[in-house]
Amino acid sequence: MSFVVEFWSFLRVRKKFWLLPVLLMIFAFGALMLVAESSGIAPLIYTLF
Repeated sequence: MSFVVEFWSFLRVRKKFWLLPVLLMIFAFGALMLVAESSGIAPLIYTLF
């Protein structure tokens, strides 16, 4: 949890708010791949990529 707080303070101080959407999308795609790995929707997800 301290990493999140430290990262947020880095974004605030350095004015790098454009990094937040990029990292959120990377996290979302990673979570989608983990969910698709163990479910029946895997063939549908893998055709997108």
